[in-house]
Amino acid sequence: MTDLFSHPKHRALRPAPFLPMSRAEMEALGWDSCDVVLVTGDAYVDHPSFGMAIIGRLLEAQGFRVGIIAQPEWLAAEPFRALGKPNLFWGVTGGNMDSMVNRYTSDRRIRTDDAYTPGAEGGKRPDRALLVYAQRCREAFKDVPIVLGGIEASLRRIAHYDYWSDKVRRSVLVDAKADILVFGNAERAIVDIAHRVAAGQSPRTMTDLRGVALIRDRVPEDYAVLDWSDLETPDAPVKTANTVVRLPAYEQVSADPVLYGHASRILHLEANPGNARPLVQRHGDKEVWLTPPPIPLTTPELDAVYELPYARAPHPSYGDAVIPAWDMIRFSVNIMRGCFGGCSFCSITEHEGRVIQSRSEGSILKELGEIRDKTKGFTGAVSDLGGPTANMWRLNCKDDNIQAVCRRPSCVYPDICKNLETNHDPLVTLYRKARAIPGIKRISIGSGVRYDLAVRSPAYVKELVTHHVGGYLKIAPEHTEDGPLSKMMKPGMGAYDRFKEMFEKAAREAGKKYYLIPYFIAAHPGTSDEDMMNLALWLKHNGFKADQVQTFLPSPMSLATAMYHSERNPLKPIRREGSEVVISAKGLRQRRLHKAFLRYHDPENWPILRDALKALGRADLIGPGKHQLIPSYQPGPGAAPAAKGKPFMTQHTRPARGPAPKRR
Repeated sequence: MTDLFSHPKHRALRPAPFLPMSRAEMEALGWDSCDVVLVTGDAYVDHPSFGMAIIGRLLEAQGFRVGIIAQPEWLAAEPFRALGKPNLFWGVTGGNMDSMVNRYTSDRRIRTDDAYTPGAEGGKRPDRALLVYAQRCREAFKDVPIVLGGIEASLRRIAHYDYWSDKVRRSVLVDAKADILVFGNAERAIVDIAHRVAAGQSPRTMTDLRGVALIRDRVPEDYAVLDWSDLETPDAPVKTANTVVRLPAYEQVSADPVLYGHASRILHLEANPGNARPLVQRHGDKEVWLTPPPIPLTTPELDAVYELPYARAPHPSYGDAVIPAWDMIRFSVNIMRGCFGGCSFCSITEHEGRVIQSRSEGSILKELGEIRDKTKGFTGAVSDLGGPTANMWRLNCKDDNIQAVCRRPSCVYPDICKNLETNHDPLVTLYRKARAIPGIKRISIGSGVRYDLAVRSPAYVKELVTHHVGGYLKIAPEHTEDGPLSKMMKPGMGAYDRFKEMFEKAAREAGKKYYLIPYFIAAHPGTSDEDMMNLALWLKHNGFKADQVQTFLPSPMSLATAMYHSERNPLKPIRREGSEVVISAKGLRQRRLHKAFLRYHDPENWPILRDALKALGRADLIGPGKHQLIPSYQPGPGAAPAAKGKPFMTQHTRPARGPAPKRR
């Protein structure tokens, strides 16, 4: 494996204060052209929490001139000519979130704001941004190769169910007519692509790269094809050299939801970089070829990526405009990547993978010093040390050989694997060293704590509660009932209860009054009306009243989305007859009902809840008693709002490498 920074530099190049967004900036750097132009649906913030900043600075470190076109007007090609013709290729991404998730709610309503845009202004990126941007790039300079990347590319790399059109769509590589697609954390692939294109090779021929999708006319003759219909049979072949797994074709999965569920299961079984085989899926007369996932970065490589010369600020062209996503992460440090939790509704695994990639302690402490010294407005309060989760740093399989052959979708469900390292002592030490840095007054932990892991380390819970909690700590049980929890791949409430007991004990010993605030999801596949009723009763019994809640949003390619569309359980083998059927709340009325159960205290929801309770045969829960859920009367107009209890929020989606609220 070639080290990420071992390539000879394309040219001697000094780091730019910011990667240029205009011809004037290019001229100030002495450039007459860019080697690579990156087009993104986000505002350009030169910080390692923003994917385009990482890719841009990484290519710059390789000696390539990189320009950025951020949130261009997309109705014509002219804005895409702003930096001139790229010498090597276009790099196109929708941004830190899938553009449809960013633009629409779970009720398919347009969002009025966008956290990745100056002034939080909505509508600054198109729907299906990859398709639109790729078309405009081609119109601007038709002979320049197009490389797709980012989370939208990762989640749409094969035929995928699209919630907003309620149909299965083709691979975005096919629809965008791009040359190559990079998925996952794409540093290795994008560096190799840049150097090879500079040497004269076409991206369409780079079939030996990992973590890419390409279009081929046919499967090479020297490959053995393992057909989808042969998988999971007792005599199914194991990994062999030059074996490719054929997924059901786009035409098949678009017409047959059960086959779609089966294809999703295969994709997720072939996700471990140590044993994954190439995948191929027919689209018409072409083959979409997916190479195995990228090899995770080593700790020195990850350190070097995060220590590139970022300006750690939005581009000056935005002036004093507030970019909410930047405000959220400007005083935080990302300490790791990946998540082995495998939650079926989450996009982290599909993008970053299950193998934890951790930065070194020294690199993390160095970045804290840079925040203190270089970030405008820093007052001593660090908002987060985390990543996809707060407490998976340096946790991985105890045996590399076991990890290389493992096909478990989760290291912690249904139980924590005996081969998983769960020692939190290094993380406790990191917290203590970080707190000791001069000028650092407080460090909060904003990423979600994986509490089923935390209970293995009383010292971690004590450190967390004593020094890093500010009134509330949000965690994510997601539900109380075994049915939906089994489809989410989340632990039962016993783990929550154990963590709550440890949390409250640590708070008492610290002499502080803190609250544990749980997140929940409404209308997740596998959730019945009765499950939501029982969750509402648990909330009332524990005094929780939700101010904001969110209904399950079927994001592209997730296992939960496969459940939603196929009505089968891809966590188990799927067959035409006999496989587990999964119920899903699909109609608008039922989805609103499930959301109403989470807001049982809101009088506006009482009529629909009364009807539902009667239909469930639980009219006994209607009345004034403490054991009852809602009253039998309806307040008139102008009545005082319901009294608030302990507040909490639920949120379902967020970008895999970005600054939206972190949890798990």
